[in-house]
Amino acid sequence: MEYHPTSGQPTIIESFSVYGRADVAPPFVNNSPWLPFLCCAGFEFAELAHQAALSKEHMDKFLQLIWNVVDGHVKLTFKTHGDVSKAWDKASTQMTPFKKHVISVDYQKGKLDFDIYSRPLWDWAMDLLNQPILAPHLNGMLSGYHWWRIQSSLPNDGVPFAFILYVEKTHLLSYGNVKGYPVIARCTNLPVHIQNCTGAGGGRLVGWLPIVPKDAEEDHKLSYTNLKHIVWHEAFLKFLEIIILYSKTGFAHKCFDNVTWWLYALILLFLILLTFQQMCDGINMHCPCPICLVPSTKLCDRNATYPVRKVEDAQMRVKLYKENHVVGEAALKEQGLRPIQNVFWRIANSDPHKTISQDQLHALQCGVHSYYMHEEVKKLAEVLGRNALKQIDEQFDAFPQWQGFNHFHRVTNISFSDGNKFRDISKQILFASHNMLTKQKSKAGYMLLRCIASYLAVDMYVLLDTHTESTLAAGKVAYQDFLKHLDVYTNNEYIDVAGDSTKNWNFPKVHAGKHIFHDIREKGTAWNFSTRPNKKQHGPLKQMYLCQTNHKDIAKQLLQLDHRTLVSKLIGARIAHHDEQHLWELRDANHDNDDNPDDNNDPEDAANIGASFEGHIYLGSPQCPTTFADVEELQEYHYLKVHYESVVDWKLATDYLCCSPLFHGHERCDCALIRTHNKDGNDKNIFAWILFMFKYTVGDRCLELALVLPMDAPIGPRPALRAWPAASSEFISVHSIICGALLVPDYAHPD
Repeated sequence: MEYHPTSGQPTIIESFSVYGRADVAPPFVNNSPWLPFLCCAGFEFAELAHQAALSKEHMDKFLQLIWNVVDGHVKLTFKTHGDVSKAWDKASTQMTPFKKHVISVDYQKGKLDFDIYSRPLWDWAMDLLNQPILAPHLNGMLSGYHWWRIQSSLPNDGVPFAFILYVEKTHLLSYGNVKGYPVIARCTNLPVHIQNCTGAGGGRLVGWLPIVPKDAEEDHKLSYTNLKHIVWHEAFLKFLEIIILYSKTGFAHKCFDNVTWWLYALILLFLILLTFQQMCDGINMHCPCPICLVPSTKLCDRNATYPVRKVEDAQMRVKLYKENHVVGEAALKEQGLRPIQNVFWRIANSDPHKTISQDQLHALQCGVHSYYMHEEVKKLAEVLGRNALKQIDEQFDAFPQWQGFNHFHRVTNISFSDGNKFRDISKQILFASHNMLTKQKSKAGYMLLRCIASYLAVDMYVLLDTHTESTLAAGKVAYQDFLKHLDVYTNNEYIDVAGDSTKNWNFPKVHAGKHIFHDIREKGTAWNFSTRPNKKQHGPLKQMYLCQTNHKDIAKQLLQLDHRTLVSKLIGARIAHHDEQHLWELRDANHDNDDNPDDNNDPEDAANIGASFEGHIYLGSPQCPTTFADVEELQEYHYLKVHYESVVDWKLATDYLCCSPLFHGHERCDCALIRTHNKDGNDKNIFAWILFMFKYTVGDRCLELALVLPMDAPIGPRPALRAWPAASSEFISVHSIICGALLVPDYAHPD
């Protein structure tokens, strides 16, 4: 063995018997190999949590459970995975399980079999009715003219028992071709805040539809396209069999108050526009709207109103096709229909053209704005050069942060995102680009920003959860104004400056606004038929597929896991209800035994039931107090909660206002609308910038104050706000704050 000369080692010659048998090194002794962890068990727990990818929330709950067991507060009987599985199997019997069905469809000269999994929809509904924590919330009183007409058509002791169904294919992985076809149901007889939640009364996976596989040889044939539609409707027929029956006969049910009502099943809403492709001929047809018969060339027509679709007309055309294929085919093409018996025709009070609703998420935020307006802004800004793109990104980054509002460091590189982010981008884009896409620099860009401003007005009215005749009328006017600005933008001679004027703005989603306010009038509010709560339910399915299955026979495994999720939410809700009742009893008992009970309304106190606060304001995040002359004390606070009446839903809402020198690494001082007085002593509301919040205590008197900089300095005819000099800042009572205000700098006039 020859070593490098610089090593200083001599050449060694060894025989086979000793080669590779070096002297054994002395043993290494370490009595605390788990350091810097305090003990071996601590390291093993941390390693297991890391391998299981536990979140902070899950880890805290896991540790809390362990210490409750260690301290003897609770008893844990599980010893193996088998024990846990047996407990799940026993608990799963509390709710209706999934069943597998096989449907056979004729194709060419043979039959094709497809598997469908379903949780019997009516049985699932009865499970909800029989749950004590949900039964008191079930009622038959929903808003909207559509519901009113259905109720009027039933017997006096009849109650509509309605479902919302959401159907959309989803990729179970962000890569690859593994897809699922889940069906999610919600019971509309529950209040909206319950049916749209993720708890026991919220949306639930109730079915798994088959996907007709792609076939390179058959895919473009009309017969194979029809096969996909037939399979979809046959699968749904199996899924809705009992609903079809009870929609006509009703079902006698004794409620929790011992009153018997006849429940009439119906499909109130069928969500996602793309499902219309399964009912008709898809979106590339002569009449692509699922509600009216607007021609595909007139989707941007803001003046004309077209006839609504009628089930009787579609049935007549399908019947004509069976009698004469040539004549029937021509009649079907006129309305973009397929020669298929629509399964929803069989359900009473469930006209498919009335159950389909125009969804704000897909039609506006992920449609009109994301694919069209957002891309046009980027394109027109790019014409102005890279500096324009950079400045728009910088102004997005400088946009003030706000609770529940996504903050973006840059947007000009975003081409795909979720609807929530595109919604927030649309609200910020005007402020971040108005000094770039000016009338002088980019006439097309200026026209586009005017179009976006009118679009935001439509989006604002759709967002309202409580409507009046005036707001519905204003929403329709806003939509007409949007189409007018869109027409001006798409037909101006400056659009060619961007280098691409081929984008077709005559598409179905821009037509959605024509019906969305009618849908609101018919079905209450847009939140009633939003797909946003249902979209969230695809996430857990993808997570379960990735982490808890072997990627084989995925439908069976996913449905079993989802069933466990349903059972766990139900049991968890019962436990939470029990604990809440117990805490209320303890609180009442303590109140009765205390002659001078403290007024504990601290929302940060975990023992305070409801985690809410009474009154108008609450100061939070207290800092170390400063004492003066032993009788005065000043204590700074870094955030403020303010109750105010929201015009969105006419309910009490809460703003979270920050005034902190270090909020996620940056200074943040929010603005607010405050109540003050003018020089004549009359009430006056102004905007102000919060600089400092504190409590000042003198003896037994406590003042809750804020140092603010008023934003009502003279600015001339411009519709903007200007702050007074810093020397004009003043002290106010925090109780004079009405609500928070998100004020954005005018980048065109930084002074």
